[in-house]
Amino acid sequence: MSTNQGMSKRTSIRWLASAAAAATTVTVLAACGGNSEQPDSESATPSASTTASVTAGAHNATDVSFAEDMIPHHRQAVQMADLAPTRASSPEVKALAATIKQEQGPEIKTMSAWLTSWGEQVPEDSEPGMDHSGMDHSGMDSGMAEMPGMMTAEEMKKLEGATGPAFDAAFLKMMIKHHQGAVEMAKNETAKGSYRPAVILASSIVTSQTAEIEQMTKLLDK
Repeated sequence: MSTNQGMSKRTSIRWLASAAAAATTVTVLAACGGNSEQPDSESATPSASTTASVTAGAHNATDVSFAEDMIPHHRQAVQMADLAPTRASSPEVKALAATIKQEQGPEIKTMSAWLTSWGEQVPEDSEPGMDHSGMDHSGMDSGMAEMPGMMTAEEMKKLEGATGPAFDAAFLKMMIKHHQGAVEMAKNETAKGSYRPAVILASSIVTSQTAEIEQMTKLLDK
């Protein structure tokens, strides 16, 4: 073999080695580029999920149950409050009853509107017109009385039949129990609910009714 032929062969070998190295580099870079895009794609997923979870109108089964149960629960509290102006003797009890009615009446309308917008059935009002003197509680023990804090038909009739200090004491004791049930239901909504306005309302119920429980406890101790 001549000197020129030997040099040409060595040059060819070096060129092939360089080409192979370049090809390897391109492959590695391509692979790295693919991996670098993956985290971006994965990081976008939680963002999309978060956006969906706070979309206006998004709700879950807990939100529906909260509204369906709290509406009749509030209605009964309003029924109890409606008895106070003509039966209570304590100005504090009368004022508290007025506050309860003022707070819970609008909340009933708000929750009813939610159920309607969700395509759900609004619980029927067994006492239309809110004139509760001589009201019939025959259906109260079925279903509704199972909710936390709900009064039975017998308890409601007892409250209706009381006047003066006896009414004041019975009203405060029953309403404390009623509020405790509402707080329990509201805390479940704040823990498991998805619809933000419902969670906010539930949190407000916990705050306001806890304060009213403390107020009523003090009135009982007088």
